[in-house]
Amino acid sequence: MNIRRKLKSHAEVHTGALNDILFILLLFFLIVSTLANPNVMKVDTPRGKNDTKVKQSIVVSIDKNRQMYLQQQPISIDSLEGALQRMITDKTDTPVIALNVDTAAYYGDFFRALNVGKRLKAKVVANINPN
Repeated sequence: MNIRRKLKSHAEVHTGALNDILFILLLFFLIVSTLANPNVMKVDTPRGKNDTKVKQSIVVSIDKNRQMYLQQQPISIDSLEGALQRMITDKTDTPVIALNVDTAAYYGDFFRALNVGKRLKAKVVANINPN
């Protein structure tokens, strides 16, 4: 005699509608959290009438072969000060000299170029390039 039931019912919870509601709530809180920032302070920023231009800098490069370049033109250390003086007289703002130096370069040339920029009362920015 077989007393067992042939059909057993399984207890299941249908969560299809619950998933939809949770997704909508998640979207709502994400949108509200990006819009409501309590740490924001309203400030009137000044507006310029003319476009401001970036300061053009003068580039002096020194490679590992002790060759110096002024704006990609080869130049000797002795004539560097005169050439920089001519370029600086055209500038109205404080001139900026960017020194690009190879890491294998002779540091004496770097310091000479740095001192030339200081004598001309220019702002000198050094960039040591590997290779």
